[in-house]
Amino acid sequence: MQEVFEHGRLWPMKKLINDVADVVKDSLFGVEAAHADLVKVDHENKVVYRKDAPIANKVGIISGGGSGHEPLHGGFVGLGMLDAACAGEVFTSPVPDQMFAATKLVDGGAGVLHIVKNYTGDVMNFEMAAEMAAAEGIRVEAVIVADDVAVQDSLYTAGRRGVGLTVLLEKIVGAAAEEGKDLDYLVGLAGRISDNGRSMGMALTGCTVPAAGKPSFDLHDDEIEIGIGIHGEPGRARVANGTAAETAEMLVRPILDDLDYSGSEVIAFVNGMGGTPLIELYIVFNEVAKILAAAGVKVARCLVGNYITSLDMAGCSVTLLKADAEMLQLWDAPVWTPGLRWGK
Repeated sequence: MQEVFEHGRLWPMKKLINDVADVVKDSLFGVEAAHADLVKVDHENKVVYRKDAPIANKVGIISGGGSGHEPLHGGFVGLGMLDAACAGEVFTSPVPDQMFAATKLVDGGAGVLHIVKNYTGDVMNFEMAAEMAAAEGIRVEAVIVADDVAVQDSLYTAGRRGVGLTVLLEKIVGAAAEEGKDLDYLVGLAGRISDNGRSMGMALTGCTVPAAGKPSFDLHDDEIEIGIGIHGEPGRARVANGTAAETAEMLVRPILDDLDYSGSEVIAFVNGMGGTPLIELYIVFNEVAKILAAAGVKVARCLVGNYITSLDMAGCSVTLLKADAEMLQLWDAPVWTPGLRWGK
């Protein structure tokens, strides 16, 4: 058991770690040991990258952010998705040097696309890395993911937070890059996805950051938090715990109110925050599907599971992407990464 000293007392913490200071470093060694057939790791810069990178004449696709959201982002490096991912410390943005190193590792001569979740540190540091790359003649473009309908101008952001849509965007744009689409095409595709996707999350518990040693917020046994962020930020409302059907309504309704999905086909994504079992996520998905059917929204594709997490937080999020035929075709295209794989 680890113990963390804070506010004049020791907080006991049960975690499967060696040392609080080495969590990210040790995790990346584990990724490398488990998936050496798919990825390599630049341990100095904490970058996970494709084993076959750089690929000549292919646009490199990079994302990244604070650790603690696994499998996002390093778990999505591989065929049909990301070429590299930068790992910051837990819930802390990577630094520009990491992103610059990743950009150089995957530059195959066709430019590089940065996929950036809308958090102030991520946006600023990716911008600085793009400037560094431009100075060396590498063309870099960026897309900002800002899909969370829960709050505006939150603790970590100016504007909406980037959450679950990031996974869908990385998959679809990654597939298009694998097919050889150029950088301008990918920027336009990413923009369409960003414009047509929305998310909303909830928590049954806070999460425990190893360096803090205690939950990010406390909930009574009969309470849930609606509209949480992926860094353990509290949400827009604290309400009484209810049924899965009632919770699904509180997540889906704000999404439908924010964007007109009527008559559309969607990719529906029910995501676990890290501490909720899959059996419960499927119960939530069934309730989401019923709400969408009643609203005249057709679920064309779905994804259910823990893909963008908040350490050990119990809870879930719902993401809806209004998907056209091209997006669906790219969603179905082969993907082979540590965290997502089909069709190879």
